[in-house]
Amino acid sequence: MTAGTALREILDFLLPTRCLGCDDRLPLDGPAQPVCVTCLARLRPPPWPRCPRCHYPNGTGRLAPTCLACHDWPAALRGARSAVILEDRAGRLVHALKYEGWRELAPLMADRMRDLPLPDAALAGRAVVVPIPTTSRRRRQRGYNQAALLASAYARGADLQFVEALVRNAGGGSQVSLHPAQRQSNVRGAFSMAPSSSGSISGRQVVLVDDVLTTGATAGEAAATLERAGAEGVSLVTFARALPERRRDLTGAIA
Repeated sequence: MTAGTALREILDFLLPTRCLGCDDRLPLDGPAQPVCVTCLARLRPPPWPRCPRCHYPNGTGRLAPTCLACHDWPAALRGARSAVILEDRAGRLVHALKYEGWRELAPLMADRMRDLPLPDAALAGRAVVVPIPTTSRRRRQRGYNQAALLASAYARGADLQFVEALVRNAGGGSQVSLHPAQRQSNVRGAFSMAPSSSGSISGRQVVLVDDVLTTGATAGEAAATLERAGAEGVSLVTFARALPERRRDLTGAIA
């Protein structure tokens, strides 16, 4: 055993790096990422069949005339796609990015999001990528907006324009533990356009990016704001999708 190998093993024992998804120790000579390959392999996409608009799982495949998950969304929000179901491992990754300062997770999560096929309309004319904004207070507390990190990484990998076009207005508290109707009321009027962004949005398709899709109330309000600013249409892309039976607080707080 060489001195370098011995030193690596001593450091690995004394200062182990733990996987953010399962807490297992990561080998020092493994991939330079804070998630083990097992956890990455066990992140599950929403099962088929799915609603054509929002990709909500339809269970038996006997489609109802209207998908109950997205029938209240504004027309401006054309569709939604999510990379994985918000189960234990995915929830831990979302929490680590959102609350624990693990910015390194954003490119890894964005890679999964870029694999999603977008609605055809979003691909026409080279879409612009816009993150869901957080409040200025939360951004100061965390030092960043997790949706902006995801959107920036997504845009870079897809060679699309990234624009922080939306501003989160004061008022309206957290979405945690609110019922769907309460969520819609809570985000009404929550967004406005950043002063310098209208020219980047007018006449363009928008890919709206967030970490988790729960009811779509936040994304719907953001999409309506973008449509009033001249966006041709808005499609939502998130890392995780919260399903009703799993909407208990897996992330510590779901936006």
